[in-house]
Amino acid sequence: MAEEILRAEHISKRFGGVIALDAVSLSIHKGETCCLVGENGSGKSTMIKIISGVYTPDEGDIYINGHHYKRLTPIEAIREGIQVIYQDFSLFPNLTVAENIAINEQLASGKQSVNWKEIYEIAKEGLAKINVSLPLDAVVETLPTADRQLIAIIKALLAKARIIIMDEPTTALTQREVQALFRVINELKEQGLSILFVSHKLNEVVEIADRTVIFRNGQKVLDQEARGLDIGTMAFCMTGRKLDTSAIVFSEVEEAAAPLLRVENLTLAHGFFDVSFELKPKEVLGITGLLGSGRTELALSLFGVLPADSGRIYIEGNEAKIRSISDAARYGVGYVPEDRVREGLFLEQPIGDNVIVTLIDRLVTKLRLLNSKAKKEEADRWIKQLEVKTPSGELPAKSLSGGNQQRVVLAKWVARSPKILILNGPTVGVDVGSKAEIHELIRNLAGQGMGILLISDDIPELIQTCHRILLMRAGRIVKEFQREEITEQALNAELVASATTNAP
Repeated sequence: MAEEILRAEHISKRFGGVIALDAVSLSIHKGETCCLVGENGSGKSTMIKIISGVYTPDEGDIYINGHHYKRLTPIEAIREGIQVIYQDFSLFPNLTVAENIAINEQLASGKQSVNWKEIYEIAKEGLAKINVSLPLDAVVETLPTADRQLIAIIKALLAKARIIIMDEPTTALTQREVQALFRVINELKEQGLSILFVSHKLNEVVEIADRTVIFRNGQKVLDQEARGLDIGTMAFCMTGRKLDTSAIVFSEVEEAAAPLLRVENLTLAHGFFDVSFELKPKEVLGITGLLGSGRTELALSLFGVLPADSGRIYIEGNEAKIRSISDAARYGVGYVPEDRVREGLFLEQPIGDNVIVTLIDRLVTKLRLLNSKAKKEEADRWIKQLEVKTPSGELPAKSLSGGNQQRVVLAKWVARSPKILILNGPTVGVDVGSKAEIHELIRNLAGQGMGILLISDDIPELIQTCHRILLMRAGRIVKEFQREEITEQALNAELVASATTNAP
């Protein structure tokens, strides 16, 4: 076995009465990709923060490169070669690629003036380390997520990283971008670097892991070589229960039923072109495509955020003029955004307030005052109905796990009893147990007569949840698949092929 460069031994950490980690040990070896897997709340993030010096363990020992620590500071972790790439990448969005890559070295040098030639040389050196090309003058906030992630990796390498911790690195990436990231990870391994890859996307873990470690409820339940470890075993270890997808029950869509939604030749400049489709009651219609396919722009157009330039929208046979969000809500259209944190929740506000925010107009008295009793009853009702796991609706939304936050976003729209619910990446960033529960909720809502548009590039999610799937490419719908006529492998091949095929 390769040299062990980090060992966290019998680590325990408590927050008040909550045990986040209970005598957990974790080791990382030179040149390996160790995948740390677990549901939200399993202790993954706590362990990351302990081995990077952010948290001090209540008990346990940390050994890095032969050095022993009882408490590790962030500066000591950096000096030992530990670099963490969090989901926000910790970049300066208003600076260029070159400035972001070189800024740490420039600050450390203590120089009072800027040497632009030196900055560009540092940036070029960093890009060469992982054999990628990025426009050095581009402002970072204008770049796609995958490129920003590469910049974060380059910064870690220039900081002389020996261990790079990637926290949910593929959450906002398309499948093609994930494969590009995996190529970079494999190149880093060949250079002798170690990767701690923290995720709950089990199909990706199977592909990239050399060794897999699984946490559940603050304890380590599995630590073994990844070879031969299947997704079913990992899911069971994560959740403590078997997730049965073989008995999925779909609501029957009546072919003769009038469509809830009919879209005719809808066009939005620089977004999508001549899009036409129908959505029937009880139907879950999937829409997939790579980044730039127009799928999100289509969702935002149907919800009134980006009103279409031309074309027609019909809801229950009547033409709907959707020019704003309030128009969409009035026609019975709800929307769950891709980024629940920035677009779907008021994180500092109580969970209950987040749930009833779309119902405010129904909860005011004749004097235009909010009926506090009715508000609490309505919030508690939907918290219970969507099984949001919280001791109180008065706690802030930020206190919830990712899966429960997503339930709250769903709850606030389901509470309005929409006719049509648009779900954009409904399980992005949630663990495997919560994902299965959200899928079941989607099928139940459809079974009650709702029409659901599910936008996703998660192939298993589309196959397990949708009746039909539309493939978008370069702003157009180019293919339609019936669920029973397409396999995961075939749909994945179609999605990947769309990256290199021109639109018709």
